[in-house]
Amino acid sequence: MIIDYFWPELEYMDLDSMWFQQDGVTSYTAHVTIDLLKNKFDERVISRNGPVDWPPHSCDLTPLDFFLWGYVKSLVYANKPTTLEELKANIECKIAAVSAEMCGRVMENWVQRIDRCKRGRVGHMIEVEFHS
Repeated sequence: MIIDYFWPELEYMDLDSMWFQQDGVTSYTAHVTIDLLKNKFDERVISRNGPVDWPPHSCDLTPLDFFLWGYVKSLVYANKPTTLEELKANIECKIAAVSAEMCGRVMENWVQRIDRCKRGRVGHMIEVEFHS
């Protein structure tokens, strides 16, 4: 999937200034996967088994986990799809409808979360903001 779907999407992007971050799912962090990512992003891979370690159990620090998946899931299931085709169509439609503005707000919130984590020296975050 990385080679067939992800690489073509990166073709026109400036990878020298881009970092790649992923969560700790075992299949994502297999050495063969990390090696593929390092070939594109060099040492700018934030992942378990990658050049830059990502804190374990850090769902509050991963925008896909703290926001996107839950938001998209609520939209995808709003009309209660009954077939696999309906489900796939809903997923594609709802992901495509996530606006650049919303992504920007999520990233601003992510920066705030990282700052809180740094101030707390990676300790427990007493209050966590869940907004977009």
